[in-house]
Amino acid sequence: MNRYVKGARGERELLNRFYGLGYSVIRSAGSGVNSISPDILVVKRGKGFAFECKAWDKSTISIEHEKYEALKRWEENTGMPTFMAWRMSNVGWFFIRLDEMHKNDKSWSVTKKTALSIGRVFEHIASDQNPAPMLAHQA
Repeated sequence: MNRYVKGARGERELLNRFYGLGYSVIRSAGSGVNSISPDILVVKRGKGFAFECKAWDKSTISIEHEKYEALKRWEENTGMPTFMAWRMSNVGWFFIRLDEMHKNDKSWSVTKKTALSIGRVFEHIASDQNPAPMLAHQA
């Protein structure tokens, strides 16, 4: 299965999981090909998140510097916490904040070991008990 098809399927899976919990959900037009917005947005009662999704069976995921900077700007402009959402086969979804990624010469990356160590899974992000509202805007 090519990477785009696998990624799009993963994005739809994540959208449906959030939708099933009562979130309003949006999949970005051009997801997987543009570098100006995250792949998925979810919002519920003033709590919103943005996700750049990866469904790779590798030991590391990465995004180009340009995409990383665009996601940081998105987070700052919208006040929505923005995560890398990594679907690991036979393990599930893990969520990595942008500031938890490591800067390399050509990209920003996170290892599977680090993502597992952080341990931020779908249930933690989606829970109504999660107190993370949208970020407060800086004046």
